[in-house]
Amino acid sequence: MKRQIEEELVKWKMSPRRKPLVLRGARQVGKTWLVEQFLAKDFDACVKIDLEKRRDLHSVFGDNLEPKHILNLLELATQKIIPGKTLLFLDEIQACPRAIMALRYFYEEMPELHVVVAGSLLEFAFAEISIPVGRLHYLYVHPMTFYEYLIALGKEPMAKEIRKEPLALREAAHEQILAELKNYFFVGGMPECVKTWRDTSSLHTVAEVQSEILDSYRDDFSKYTPKTDPRCLDAVLLSVAKSVGEQLKYTRLNETHTGPTNRKAFDLLTQARIVHKIAACNPSGLPLGASANPQKFKGVFLDIGLMQRLCQLPVDTEIQQKDLLAIYRGKLAEQFVAQELLATGSEPLYYWSRESRASTAEVDYLVVRDGKIYPIEVKSGSAGALRSLHLMLQTYTESPAGFVLSSRCYAQLPEQKLLFLPLYSAGILREKMSL
Repeated sequence: MKRQIEEELVKWKMSPRRKPLVLRGARQVGKTWLVEQFLAKDFDACVKIDLEKRRDLHSVFGDNLEPKHILNLLELATQKIIPGKTLLFLDEIQACPRAIMALRYFYEEMPELHVVVAGSLLEFAFAEISIPVGRLHYLYVHPMTFYEYLIALGKEPMAKEIRKEPLALREAAHEQILAELKNYFFVGGMPECVKTWRDTSSLHTVAEVQSEILDSYRDDFSKYTPKTDPRCLDAVLLSVAKSVGEQLKYTRLNETHTGPTNRKAFDLLTQARIVHKIAACNPSGLPLGASANPQKFKGVFLDIGLMQRLCQLPVDTEIQQKDLLAIYRGKLAEQFVAQELLATGSEPLYYWSRESRASTAEVDYLVVRDGKIYPIEVKSGSAGALRSLHLMLQTYTESPAGFVLSSRCYAQLPEQKLLFLPLYSAGILREKMSL
């Protein structure tokens, strides 16, 4: 499997100002695989220490955090660690907070050693430890994008097609891509699910893997306590999955718990990167986050395949839908677009919402390209049905155009400042490409 983040890993390895690398992201998105199967190949040796399994090595990170002292003790339990030739990989580092604290000293006293760390629930560990700013290099690992999914399935020509400018796509290719995108809606981008689909072509088997991953997330809920009730976490998780594309209220996320309790659960799930919070904002200027309203927000799930599995969609009937925007009332399409935008950009995702006595208006997502704000609507309707999008473009005249993502081919309506793009083009919307 090829991941687009590999380019960033190479840059980190070759950087003269290299810092310890921290791979962040939810459980089972492929962090460990990237280190062992890609990054480690460029070194003479890779010393991997799983600090959740090897709790006997926690004492190595005791009162003395000098890198040379730590390496001497680690070598006794593993092998010779040579700066420049050995990759030191500390996996599940959240299990040993002192190891996290030691990273700053590797940067300050032994920058020639390549140190990479990964783990689940790292955000919780970092919240409890003071990490000096500028001492670590962070990279976020997301589920596999549709492009990466196609590469993994050996469909390189199709993968190249979706990276082209939409105007250049042929009608026949467009229909083939949509057919494969429908499969992606149900397989998702979790690496193990993609591998299972590639090897078995069985959505039933993929569903079993998805259930196992969701169960592992539920097992993690016990690690959140006493921060919150695991039953509340589970209920909020399901509520977010079922409510993609809808504005959320903490009190409505879970009727058996209070609003403050639901909020705590939601915040913990966002910290764990299982769900993403998308706040409403005013698109009158940059940065978008400056006008974000933390009380008005939507939520999207980590992965589209896990989302539909958690919602228990009847795959055998939903997959018969001809229009991808009709599947699960358009929720899978909105989840897909958000997931692609989050994976291909470093900035948070926002949307626009206006409420007035006369009417309400909402645009699904906002993206920034070349310093300009572009609204995005995920719809199957015609230009005449895009009332909210038209209203935003009229209100905020500095927005050059609006993007409409649907099952249609590329089309332009310059007089209305609209660009119709295929749904699978979501992965290039944040890039500096001409459209």
